[in-house]
Amino acid sequence: MKHAVWSVYLLRNERNALYAGITTQIDRRLREHRGKRARAARFTRSCREIVLVYHCGIGERGQALKVEARLKRLTKIKKETIVSSEFNRTDLYHFLAMPES
Repeated sequence: MKHAVWSVYLLRNERNALYAGITTQIDRRLREHRGKRARAARFTRSCREIVLVYHCGIGERGQALKVEARLKRLTKIKKETIVSSEFNRTDLYHFLAMPES
């Protein structure tokens, strides 16, 4: 049985704010955020527009949750660095000062 690969992602809204999340299916999750239904995050339900600006495959759910938690604690400037640099997984772990596992 093949395990789903978990990814972290960053969304940008019309106010230029960034939102971090995790998923196994980026397209489905983006539709949920844009649909403003119960499965959408509170942050994205109030947004008129959201755009996927970054995503990176992580692997297991537990590790993706750890990366997401680190992303959420970053300053806006550091999140913008990740977006503009288009970090791969190794770069992201290095930037977050996390061991890759």
